[in-house]
Amino acid sequence: MKLLLLLAALVALGLFAISLYNALITARNAYRNAFAQIDVQLNRRYDLIPNLVEAVKGYLQHERETLQAVMAARQQAQSGLHQAKTRPEDPVARAALEQGEQRLGSALGRLFAVSEAYPELKANETVLQLMEELSSTENRLAYARQAHNDAVMDYNNRCETFPGSLVARRFGFRLAQPLALPDADARQAPRISLS
Repeated sequence: MKLLLLLAALVALGLFAISLYNALITARNAYRNAFAQIDVQLNRRYDLIPNLVEAVKGYLQHERETLQAVMAARQQAQSGLHQAKTRPEDPVARAALEQGEQRLGSALGRLFAVSEAYPELKANETVLQLMEELSSTENRLAYARQAHNDAVMDYNNRCETFPGSLVARRFGFRLAQPLALPDADARQAPRISLS
C-alpha cells in the first residue's frame, strides 16, 4: 500500500513538473510570437521608407546627405532586425536592433525637419499618404512592442516564481529581455501641415 501511495505521489509530482515545463514553453513561444508581430511592423516600416525617400528626392535635391543617411540607417535597422529575429533571446542581437532603430529614428527625424522647409513637398499627396502610412505603422509598432513586452514579463514571471523557477533552472530557461525601441513620440512621423 505504501509503495502504491509513493508511486502515485511520484506520478503526481511528475505530471506537475511536466505541466510547469509546458507552461514555460507556452510562455516562451508567446513572447517569440509577439516578437514576430514586431518583425512584421518593422518590415512594413522599412518597406515604406524607400518609397518616402523616392517621393521626396525631387524636392530635396540639396539634401542628398539626409536621404542617404535615412537609407543607411534603414539598412542598419534591417540588419539588426534580422539578427534579433533569428535569435530573439540574444541580448547582443537585441542591442543591434535597438541601436539600428535609434539611428533610423534620428535620420527620419532629420528628414522630416528638412522637409518642413519645402511647401511643395508638404502639399504633395503621395508624400502625405506615405507619411500617414508611416504614422499608422508607428502606432501598430508601439502596440506590438507593448504586447511583446507583456509576454516577456509573463514568461519571466513564470521563470522566476516558485515552483516554476525550479523547472526553469533545471531545463535551462533563460530570462527574456523586453524590447526597448526609442519611445513612440521620438519615432512617430510628424504631420505635415498644409498651412
